[in-house]
Amino acid sequence: MEPWRLLPVAGENCSTSQEELLADKPVEELESLENEDDIPVDEETSEKANQAKLLKNLMTVLKVRAKEGNIKAHFLLGQLYFEQELYKEAKEYFEKVENHDLQGLYQLGVMYYDGLGITPHPIFFSQHKNKGFKCLIKVASSKSNVHKHLIHVAQYCIGLAYFQGFGIQQSYEDAERWWLLAADNGHPQACVKAQSMLGMFYSVPDYQNFERAFFWHTEACGNGNLESQGALGVMYKFGIGVHKNKESAFICLKEAANRGNVYAMGILVCHYYDCKMFTNAVHLGSKVNEITDFEKVAQDTDCLYRFILKGVSVAIFYLGRCFERGAGIRKSLENAQKCYLKSFNVEPQIYCDLVYRKHHLNL
Repeated sequence: MEPWRLLPVAGENCSTSQEELLADKPVEELESLENEDDIPVDEETSEKANQAKLLKNLMTVLKVRAKEGNIKAHFLLGQLYFEQELYKEAKEYFEKVENHDLQGLYQLGVMYYDGLGITPHPIFFSQHKNKGFKCLIKVASSKSNVHKHLIHVAQYCIGLAYFQGFGIQQSYEDAERWWLLAADNGHPQACVKAQSMLGMFYSVPDYQNFERAFFWHTEACGNGNLESQGALGVMYKFGIGVHKNKESAFICLKEAANRGNVYAMGILVCHYYDCKMFTNAVHLGSKVNEITDFEKVAQDTDCLYRFILKGVSVAIFYLGRCFERGAGIRKSLENAQKCYLKSFNVEPQIYCDLVYRKHHLNL
């Protein structure tokens, strides 16, 4: 599992609230705000200037509403500060509504747990984590139908905390329990991340149940999860939790690879190589070989970092095999050795497993 990082708050209701608050503002006040000319609007910077002006106007309106006691205005101001990474200011506004607004309570939990807007101090580290955890428990235990998706996201985060033992005593059983609540029997409006994580959870040795893993990856994939789409391709290819099906494996891997799943790319390179489609293996393997910023890929695709490393290692290893054999590309032992070395450096265990496969299965 990845290092702790909470999911962002669901912002679906935020734009609506902003529109409602602006709609309540007297027209003459909005016009006076729009007529401010202290921001340059030359042709080259007009778009950025307009965005900055709109943000300034919005925050001015929200601050007026906040002074009038509008709870939603407090949350939206906190959210705007949060998105600008002004965490100290964001925290102040979230704290004002933590007992009245579920989204504000969730974001406050995020900030305490991730140490945002809080002066770091080793003595208070565990206290902050504990406060963040309690905020999430309150959100997860809510019966609100309006914020049902947010409740599922909080349940997922609690499961992740239990799994990693971060801020709470580690408990795989509690992690499973909270993820099952968050997954909500595979409902599309539940936390799809929890559905995918259950697929991963039932693949670990102590809780291994590949049939359950296949079920949850299928649910998550059906709800659009990229990680699970690649995982299904792997399960179909190697017959894990389901009968082998090359056609289904190819479809899942190809679609996941096209969407940016690097692990799927690596297994797809393996698939091309096994099917003697060496030109395709070289083309995709070379594409993966150009990836350098693994963390950015993880952020952009929301895929697990460690599986990105595995995908890169697999793809580059098979690119090396193509160089070594002169399959789909001009033979070059020098380039083959470079690929093998890079594959090892990225993920040593994967490289060793592939070397074993190469020598003992004659691939």
